[in-house]
Amino acid sequence: MALLSPQLQRFLLNRINGDLGHNRTTKKNVAVKGRGGRCCSAIAIDAPSSLAGVGGIRWGSTKLQGAREEMEDDAVIVRSDDLNGFSFAAVFDGHAGFSSVKFLRDELYKECVKALQGGLLLSGKDFDAIRKALQEAFESADAKLLNWLETSGEEVESGATATAMFTGKDMLLISHVGDSSAVLSRSGKAEVLTDSHRPYGRTKVSLQEIRRINEAGGWIVNGRICGDISVSRAFGDMRFKTKKNEYDLYFQSTPRRMMLEKGVEEGRWSQKFVSRINFSGDLVTASPDVFQVSLGSDAEFVLLASDGLWDYMNSSDAINFARNQLRKHGNVQMACEALAQAALDRRSQDNVTIVIADLGRTDWQSLPVQQQNFVYEFSQAFVTISIVSLGIWMSSLLPL
Repeated sequence: MALLSPQLQRFLLNRINGDLGHNRTTKKNVAVKGRGGRCCSAIAIDAPSSLAGVGGIRWGSTKLQGAREEMEDDAVIVRSDDLNGFSFAAVFDGHAGFSSVKFLRDELYKECVKALQGGLLLSGKDFDAIRKALQEAFESADAKLLNWLETSGEEVESGATATAMFTGKDMLLISHVGDSSAVLSRSGKAEVLTDSHRPYGRTKVSLQEIRRINEAGGWIVNGRICGDISVSRAFGDMRFKTKKNEYDLYFQSTPRRMMLEKGVEEGRWSQKFVSRINFSGDLVTASPDVFQVSLGSDAEFVLLASDGLWDYMNSSDAINFARNQLRKHGNVQMACEALAQAALDRRSQDNVTIVIADLGRTDWQSLPVQQQNFVYEFSQAFVTISIVSLGIWMSSLLPL
């Protein structure tokens, strides 16, 4: 199904659902809350910029709620002189509530501006100094978030990933924590700029994360840290931060202790196992990976999105889809919205948040729109319908 166009996918899924409906008892229709509903609260802050090169960047952003009970994503775009001509954009993907995202969408930018000395470090192009500053900014924002969660009592178990990018005339910087991703289109070719921080898989980064967690005293169960969380770097997540999990003077249980006790109650591990645990470091960290990318004449646009897109569409497909949208109409906002909807059409169960930065180097109207191969599409559709129909027929022969 991933090879088919969104239109054909919708046709096939409707056809399949209709066929299945004739072979089972009729039930009441159940509407999934928020399915396909657009949320337009992504923050976009415009401020005059004195640099024409940065002013040539066109932005779009959108977020759609998937089959989740709550929309926990958000995006921020800031175009101002606070960063000495660089624009800032970030995608946040929350979990266990929206509180961490709500805090970070306001505070992370402030911490970055302060650490980067108002953008002077970005202009200086000393990458080691930039990387150190962004690491300090992310860790400072995390410390403030943890204190805020602790004192406010709002969703103390909440956390969030964040992928931020700083876009200049000829340089792009990425500061990344979690499993969202940034991809650059170079002459139509997808260039993945980030690695997902997840405690499973066989990639170099995943293996490094697993080793770090094990060395800190943690363990992985079914791709989740302590059987709980499936991302290894994030803001918040107090129960996985060592400094926030020491008993206080009143010997009250910390979030981590409560998590371990809950595991005993649910039979996931024994009290004897808990007594042997010795955490020596943070199992989940907010220390970012920082990347610097040169933007030449072949750099077309940057696509920044939460994992709700990437888990259902690979980087090449996403770049091709967005590029064809821009070829058709040149509207970055419409391209964002169409791409997010395409992810939901592929049955993405997660929330989807997307930011696109058109770098202003491409004359989209001069590029021909890539025509779809309808013969190939319909042959794929025929094969898919045949396979599904065969499966339905075989299932009807099975005894009830």
